[in-house]
Amino acid sequence: MRDTSELTAAVERFADRLRAAPQSRLQRGAAAEGLALARELAERAQRAEEPDREPRTMRDAGVFAVADQLAVAGNDLAEIMRTAPADSHEGELAEAVERVRAAQERSGL
Repeated sequence: MRDTSELTAAVERFADRLRAAPQSRLQRGAAAEGLALARELAERAQRAEEPDREPRTMRDAGVFAVADQLAVAGNDLAEIMRTAPADSHEGELAEAVERVRAAQERSGL
Protein backbone atom coordinates (compact mmCIF):
# COMPACT_ATOMS: atom_id res chain seq x y z
CA MET A 1 0.00 0.00 0.00
CA ARG A 2 1.15 3.46 -0.91
CA ASP A 3 1.42 6.26 1.68
CA THR A 4 -0.98 9.01 0.58
CA SER A 5 -0.89 11.04 3.79
CA GLU A 6 0.84 13.96 2.05
CA LEU A 7 -2.08 14.26 -0.38
CA THR A 8 -4.75 13.97 2.29
CA ALA A 9 -2.96 16.53 4.47
CA ALA A 10 -2.67 19.02 1.58
CA VAL A 11 -6.34 18.55 0.65
CA GLU A 12 -7.52 18.95 4.25
CA ARG A 13 -5.37 22.06 4.72
CA PHE A 14 -6.89 23.73 1.64
CA ALA A 15 -10.42 22.58 2.57
CA ASP A 16 -10.01 23.98 6.09
CA ARG A 17 -8.88 27.32 4.70
CA LEU A 18 -11.87 27.40 2.37
CA ARG A 19 -14.19 26.67 5.32
CA ALA A 20 -12.66 29.51 7.31
CA ALA A 21 -12.65 32.06 4.49
CA PRO A 22 -15.17 34.89 4.49
CA GLN A 23 -17.89 34.84 1.86
CA SER A 24 -16.34 37.80 0.04
CA ARG A 25 -13.03 35.97 -0.39
CA LEU A 26 -14.82 32.85 -1.59
CA GLN A 27 -16.79 34.87 -4.14
CA ARG A 28 -13.64 36.63 -5.39
CA GLY A 29 -12.27 33.38 -6.72
CA ALA A 30 -11.17 31.13 -3.88
CA ALA A 31 -14.29 28.95 -4.21
CA ALA A 32 -13.90 28.74 -7.99
CA GLU A 33 -10.29 27.61 -7.54
CA GLY A 34 -11.38 25.00 -4.99
CA LEU A 35 -14.17 23.73 -7.23
CA ALA A 36 -11.87 23.46 -10.25
CA LEU A 37 -9.44 21.40 -8.16
CA ALA A 38 -12.22 19.23 -6.71
CA ARG A 39 -13.47 18.52 -10.22
CA GLU A 40 -9.98 17.62 -11.41
CA LEU A 41 -9.33 15.28 -8.47
CA ALA A 42 -12.75 13.65 -8.88
CA GLU A 43 -12.08 13.10 -12.58
CA ARG A 44 -8.70 11.52 -11.81
CA ALA A 45 -10.31 9.22 -9.26
CA GLN A 46 -13.04 8.19 -11.68
CA ARG A 47 -10.55 7.50 -14.48
CA ALA A 48 -8.45 5.35 -12.15
CA GLU A 49 -11.45 3.44 -10.86
CA GLU A 50 -13.38 3.10 -14.13
CA PRO A 51 -11.01 3.70 -17.05
CA ASP A 52 -13.56 2.65 -19.67
CA ARG A 53 -16.24 5.06 -18.48
CA GLU A 54 -16.49 8.77 -19.23
CA PRO A 55 -16.00 10.72 -15.96
CA ARG A 56 -18.94 12.64 -14.58
CA THR A 57 -18.46 16.32 -13.77
CA MET A 58 -18.90 17.37 -10.18
CA ARG A 59 -21.66 19.95 -9.97
CA ASP A 60 -21.28 23.38 -8.45
CA ALA A 61 -23.01 23.18 -5.06
CA GLY A 62 -22.16 26.77 -4.09
CA VAL A 63 -19.35 28.62 -2.39
CA PHE A 64 -20.14 27.21 1.05
CA ALA A 65 -20.02 23.58 -0.10
CA VAL A 66 -16.80 23.69 -2.10
CA ALA A 67 -14.57 22.80 0.87
CA ASP A 68 -16.51 19.60 1.45
CA GLN A 69 -16.51 18.81 -2.26
CA LEU A 70 -12.73 19.22 -2.30
CA ALA A 71 -12.28 17.05 0.79
CA VAL A 72 -14.42 14.25 -0.65
CA ALA A 73 -12.74 14.30 -4.07
CA GLY A 74 -9.24 14.48 -2.62
CA ASN A 75 -9.83 11.70 -0.12
CA ASP A 76 -11.42 9.50 -2.79
CA LEU A 77 -8.37 9.91 -5.01
CA ALA A 78 -6.01 9.28 -2.09
CA GLU A 79 -7.84 6.06 -1.19
CA ILE A 80 -7.73 4.80 -4.77
CA MET A 81 -3.99 5.53 -4.97
CA ARG A 82 -3.36 4.05 -1.51
CA THR A 83 -4.91 0.71 -2.39
CA ALA A 84 -3.74 0.50 -6.01
CA PRO A 85 -0.94 -1.89 -6.97
CA ALA A 86 2.48 -0.43 -6.20
CA ASP A 87 3.49 -0.12 -9.86
CA SER A 88 0.34 1.76 -10.93
CA HIS A 89 -0.23 5.51 -10.96
CA GLU A 90 3.50 6.24 -10.92
CA GLY A 91 4.15 9.93 -10.37
CA GLU A 92 0.45 10.77 -10.06
CA LEU A 93 0.55 11.10 -6.29
CA ALA A 94 3.30 13.73 -6.31
CA GLU A 95 1.56 15.54 -9.18
CA ALA A 96 -1.74 15.59 -7.30
CA VAL A 97 -0.06 17.02 -4.18
CA GLU A 98 1.58 19.72 -6.29
CA ARG A 99 -1.75 20.59 -7.94
CA VAL A 100 -3.41 20.99 -4.53
CA ARG A 101 -0.64 23.26 -3.28
CA ALA A 102 -0.67 25.34 -6.48
CA ALA A 103 -4.45 25.74 -6.37
CA GLN A 104 -4.29 26.86 -2.74
CA GLU A 105 -1.64 29.41 -3.62
CA ARG A 106 -3.69 30.73 -6.57
CA SER A 107 -6.72 31.00 -4.30
CA GLY A 108 -4.91 33.40 -2.00
CA LEU A 109 -5.79 31.40 1.11
